[in-house]
Amino acid sequence: MANISIIGAGSWGTALAVLLGNNGHHVIIWSAVEKEIEALKTERELKSLPGVRILDNTEVTGDLKEAMQDRDLLVLAVASAYTRETAHRMAQYLKPGQIVVNVAKGIEDNSLLTLSEVIEEELPDADVTVLSGPSHAEEVGKGIPTTCVVGAHSRATAEFVQNIFMSPVFRVYTSPDMLGIELGAALKNVIALAAGIADGLGYGDNTKAALITRGITEIARLGIKMGGKIQTFSGLSGIGDLIVTCASMHSRNRRAGILIGQGHTMEEAMAEVNMVVEGVYSAKAALKLARKYEVEMPIIEQVNQVLFEGKAAADAVKELMLRDRTIEHSDLPWEK
Repeated sequence: MANISIIGAGSWGTALAVLLGNNGHHVIIWSAVEKEIEALKTERELKSLPGVRILDNTEVTGDLKEAMQDRDLLVLAVASAYTRETAHRMAQYLKPGQIVVNVAKGIEDNSLLTLSEVIEEELPDADVTVLSGPSHAEEVGKGIPTTCVVGAHSRATAEFVQNIFMSPVFRVYTSPDMLGIELGAALKNVIALAAGIADGLGYGDNTKAALITRGITEIARLGIKMGGKIQTFSGLSGIGDLIVTCASMHSRNRRAGILIGQGHTMEEAMAEVNMVVEGVYSAKAALKLARKYEVEMPIIEQVNQVLFEGKAAADAVKELMLRDRTIEHSDLPWEK
């Protein structure tokens, strides 16, 4: 049994608290949001995650020092926009070498750093890892079979985290490619917005398949240029996470995209979803990275124009369809 703290009591942090509690670990959940603390203490569940109850022996606190003391593992589960601020607050209580598992997905807009890189800046003495993959909180919390991947700098740390999370309903693989895992996790949210926009416009399965397929091509093109590995983008945190986020109504990114496709503004869509839509925050950073590394990412470009420049969604799709003719895989040789 391990002593684990979940730093962040949103849907994903709460679902992981249930998973880890069922694995036999002692779990403390920390939140800076009083209504989350109250809901978990009294109702033992969140309104955003109905039917998913934390175990009776799971503690809930608003005291960060208490949450971090004598912990074998810290799971950092706040939304990406709050990752740096929360990590900064954690620094005064961190033990050197303490393992921090980042489970949020995003890229910091101003620095263009992955969230693990952000955490390492704020917590240089931590052993930072990342857990990602196709894993909606609504399903993980209810014990529906799920598979993820943990990335770390060392095999020993990756295998330690793997053993903590593994269960009959939650299978975990290991990988040394932290950068690739995080880029796949963050950028798929932007492609999922595009998939939702297509749904909102009334397009069909053919359109969605095209967006998923060409979307993973864009993600991999950038990721490899930045140092990620092609195997990662064909795996759980690449094509796996992209498929589930583009296809599921659990996906807040897809739901927001649907509303935008139906004519709502980005602000109206986010208000209607009433949860953090990570793809909106990652879209600008993705475009900046594409330009920095001189990588062509037409879907990412069009999503940014729809979100932030007032471009009509239907015009964006038309522009994607009418781009110059090209070859699908330029590195494949012709027979003649």
